[in-house]
Amino acid sequence: MDAVQPDEPVRVTIAVPTFHRPAELTALLPMLLAHADEVERPAEVPNATRWVADVLVIDNDPDGSGRPAVDAIGDDRIRYVVEAHPGISAVRNRALDEGATSRLLAFIDDDEHPHDGWLSFLLQTWEATGTPAAVSGRVVASFAGPLDPWLAAGSFYTRRSMPTGTAIDVAAAGNLLLDLDQVRASGVRFADDLGLSGGEDTLFSRQLHAAGHRMVWCDESVITDLVPVERMTRRWVLRRAWSHGNSASVLRVRLTGGGVRALGARAACLAGGVARIAGGAVRWGVGVLTRSLRHQARGARAVWRGGGMVSGAAGMVYLEYARTESAP
Repeated sequence: MDAVQPDEPVRVTIAVPTFHRPAELTALLPMLLAHADEVERPAEVPNATRWVADVLVIDNDPDGSGRPAVDAIGDDRIRYVVEAHPGISAVRNRALDEGATSRLLAFIDDDEHPHDGWLSFLLQTWEATGTPAAVSGRVVASFAGPLDPWLAAGSFYTRRSMPTGTAIDVAAAGNLLLDLDQVRASGVRFADDLGLSGGEDTLFSRQLHAAGHRMVWCDESVITDLVPVERMTRRWVLRRAWSHGNSASVLRVRLTGGGVRALGARAACLAGGVARIAGGAVRWGVGVLTRSLRHQARGARAVWRGGGMVSGAAGMVYLEYARTESAP
């Protein structure tokens, strides 16, 4: 790809998918403008890359419920568009399209808050590691109330962390920087039929990697995922495990390209799901006997994830974000 020219500013668009969360937008947008201000400040290093940043809000509500939050701020660096087609894939693809004049696109969800230096660290890592196609950052959880000891013992809200610059082959889109030149060259898009099921970012990143494009990790770039009370229940965690298991099987089959390989993938997912159910049941039983909350929690989660894997192997797609939910 084209090298970064120090005398030419690199345009960065911060993309915020949203759906029925005007209060969250009201809190988030000033933070993003502050990050835009930070990266646009002249660097003290001679010939350092100059950045120009803007914010793009993509509202998946056809009625435009997020517009008042944007209008109230009244900053012309914020663009607001409505993507009426339901599902997070349509929203993310609209962000790719709306970023036509930008080299880089940084995704952050409307229920997340960036830590100090969030965007700067992503940009620094992108440049220092040779302009990869994607840089993925860290996510930490913040809870709306006290956490059930069963959930805490299971460590269900703990996300991955690794040294900055580590090569990765999959990434979530909640804290993700994309080099749009490389994404366009790859032809990879977010799968529309996964827009209400989830897993669209996993498939996207795996396809981007499979197309020969590098992705790296940035451990200093951190965002907080604001976990509401309704997502702090055992029921939600177990349903999430089912969804992730289902997505894992669906995506594994899809990545084979079909034919005999797809049949083999289905068989492997079925066997893996059954094994996970059995192993999880044993671990849960050990937890009950030993009164270990961790074994009980992790065992139960394994059972549900295994069930999701079996359902995905059978061709079922679990619509985790069907529009009875609060977000796309």
